[in-house]
Amino acid sequence: MSNFCDFQIHINGLQTFFVNEEILSTYSWRLKKIIKQERRRAQIKYPGIEIDDFPGGPDGFELISRFCYSNGRITITVSNVSLLHCCAVFLGMTEKVSTNNLLKQTETFLEGLFDWSWKEILVCLKSCESFLNYADSSGLVDKLICAVIAKIAQNSDIGSLIVTSSSSSSSPETTSGFRVSSSFRNTPESLKPSSSSKAWWFDDVSILPPKIIEKLIQSLGAYGSENNSLILTRFLLHYLKVSAQRKKSNTSHTSSEFGGLADTATHGVILVGKKVFSCRALFWVLRIVSGFGISKEYRLGLERLIGGMLDEATLDDLLVSGHDRGVYDVNLVIRLIRVFAKSEGVSVQKLRKAGRLIDKYLGEISPDQNLKISKFLGVAESLPDSARDCFDGAYRAIDIYLESHPTLSFEERSRLCRCLNYEKLSLEACKELAKNPKIPPRVAIQALISQQSKVTATEEFVHASPCSTASASNHFNSHSHSSSYSQMVLYNNGGAGADKDSFPEESSLDTKLNLQRMQWRVVELEKLCREMKGQMSKMVKNNVLSSSTPTHGRALPRLC
Repeated sequence: MSNFCDFQIHINGLQTFFVNEEILSTYSWRLKKIIKQERRRAQIKYPGIEIDDFPGGPDGFELISRFCYSNGRITITVSNVSLLHCCAVFLGMTEKVSTNNLLKQTETFLEGLFDWSWKEILVCLKSCESFLNYADSSGLVDKLICAVIAKIAQNSDIGSLIVTSSSSSSSPETTSGFRVSSSFRNTPESLKPSSSSKAWWFDDVSILPPKIIEKLIQSLGAYGSENNSLILTRFLLHYLKVSAQRKKSNTSHTSSEFGGLADTATHGVILVGKKVFSCRALFWVLRIVSGFGISKEYRLGLERLIGGMLDEATLDDLLVSGHDRGVYDVNLVIRLIRVFAKSEGVSVQKLRKAGRLIDKYLGEISPDQNLKISKFLGVAESLPDSARDCFDGAYRAIDIYLESHPTLSFEERSRLCRCLNYEKLSLEACKELAKNPKIPPRVAIQALISQQSKVTATEEFVHASPCSTASASNHFNSHSHSSSYSQMVLYNNGGAGADKDSFPEESSLDTKLNLQRMQWRVVELEKLCREMKGQMSKMVKNNVLSSSTPTHGRALPRLC
């Protein structure tokens, strides 16, 4: 038995085979040459050799050993033909060494490639993954890819697969605590093919590794910036989605291997833009490709496309998972807002719609303990002041932030409130702000002064109105306590049913009712002013705002 196992061959540093060198040399000229060189170099009978980068590793060499020990016979199938072919090329198992050698047998088997079934072709192509470089250099991968393309063309009309998308209207999902967007979990309808039969090959081809998919796309002349095919763009997005799900349990492929495919898909999306993809679909694309090392150029292009449609987004779309310990990707939203704000032809209606969305977003991200004040302000101040007709939403978000970050200093709380336009706060919000212990007193005073400025403007309007009465004139020309009481009597007599929350529209209510409601607002504001004055007096007495305190050394503005 020792005569048949007198030689050691170490394969890829993983496994050692004890073989008979004469039997293997009968079918492989390369093994014969390597053994001869090793003996000559050592000048003695060398007990073994090492072969690195053997196709398929120990599994490949085991198949070759079986072929040699079986007198040149082995069962060839679609599962092993690729490996046998590459090993035969690597070892030089040609007809010059032995008749009907392994290389000829595999080539004969591959001649019927185009008669194989769809599944057999994919199984054969998939088997090339572990020795792809050898399969590619031998031309085997190109042959198999041609067979795949031929099968697709044979069983479908590729031109009919290019369909126009429709906007998805799926509602956002919420869970307890922070919300997780549903866009990443579910493919939007605008990305799904119009019928399952037209994309019958998507799932099947998705089993292939990224390098083979890359070769497939290159063979079709649609790789990178050359991609102008919607059907291939849809396939790549589907492939990347499946691969992202597979990455959680299988780490055999790194994200960088998918980078070229992600860029190709993104180029195709940017090319057709909003003509085919809805805003929700574009956010879904961004989530998918961001996990695969997309290049900066294509990321910016995709963000410009999304930013121009930001008014069509929903809160669920903006809740993209964050980095740098943050729950959400706030930097992304800031970039999108800036793109939208700089877009040409943005109407006031679209701007205010985006403003309402951003206020909702601020309220959603405020509880994040890792959210810095600079990021909060970056979101709040990215839109111009005209994007908000009311700043109540921004104030609510600030209140939530202060509640979730109780350790903020006086200066930090003051800085946080700088994004508010006090003149655009409703009276109810202003009252809440003034009574909020988390809001710095100086900010509360500024808000009240701004509200008083609104009242002054209202006075001028009432004086100019021909319907103003003598009592109204007396009221707006005086700020004394006695006039306040007379105003209260007037309100009680004529405005018992008045709405205290908002001004009615001039076109829909009587001028007299308007006047009475404005009078009530003035009364409430003056009452608030007196309360604040009292609080400030107490604080001054207690030396809280004395000139000796460094952080509060500036003079206070006059209240009334």
